Amino acid sequence: MATSKKDQRREARDRMRAEREAQARRAKLRGRVLIGGALVAVLAVAVGVGLYAADSSGSGDGSGDEAAGKPFVQPANTTGKDGIVIPYGKADAKNVLSVWLDPRCPYCAGVEIGLGGTFKEQADAGTYRVEYHFATFLDKALGGGKGSKRAVNALGAAVNESPEKFMEYLQVLYKNHPAKESDDKFGSTATLLDLADQVPGLRTPAFNKAVKELTYMPWAEKVGQAFYDQNTQGTPDVSVNGKKLTVNSGVGIDSITPEAFKKLITPNLKR
Repeated sequence: MATSKKDQRREARDRMRAEREAQARRAKLRGRVLIGGALVAVLAVAVGVGLYAADSSGSGDGSGDEAAGKPFVQPANTTGKDGIVIPYGKADAKNVLSVWLDPRCPYCAGVEIGLGGTFKEQADAGTYRVEYHFATFLDKALGGGKGSKRAVNALGAAVNESPEKFMEYLQVLYKNHPAKESDDKFGSTATLLDLADQVPGLRTPAFNKAVKELTYMPWAEKVGQAFYDQNTQGTPDVSVNGKKLTVNSGVGIDSITPEAFKKLITPNLKR
């Protein structure tokens, strides 16, 4: 018996509804990982916005052995105790945009790809100073690895060259972010060095040595620990003058548009 067009449309709607429900279930399941032996929700799916949250008991991601025995070296152009903050912009700016990212976090990639250029543009104009902070808990949360801390070590080598080189390298890393969260792509020294080739002038002997020898790994440990010490709840986390901003669009990993971000931040700026 032939199926009517009305029945075909109904069946198509039913298939679409079933697929949406299946996607929601997959997203919910994917958003749970084992941290410190306890099952916790780390991928918030409320209104479609992803937020990676961490266990508050400490970093303990298993990569501390790479820092063992190495002297602590603070990269140039960093600030705060032990240089755990990477600033970009004018030191006397009235406003401060605080950005917390984990190198392996896909939603952080969405924010940096979508809004990183705007952060730089507005910092260059003196609207605010950007202060970058990094978390590294995803090395453990996503089944183990070294990518988050090794990427932070490489970012330390980049900011040691200059804040501008750091900003460029940060964009390159996120634009080449692994397709799967579980892919420890940034755990490869060769990958980090190859990506640095995309930043003109970054591959100095000092940069190469720091990436290969993990010169800034003890610093990366302190940078990652600050995430817990300051009780930050997840990444990405963006705030201006202490006021948290919702910068994920709610559609996949994408951020809101630069235009929407400018409208969002303007009422919170000191004049």
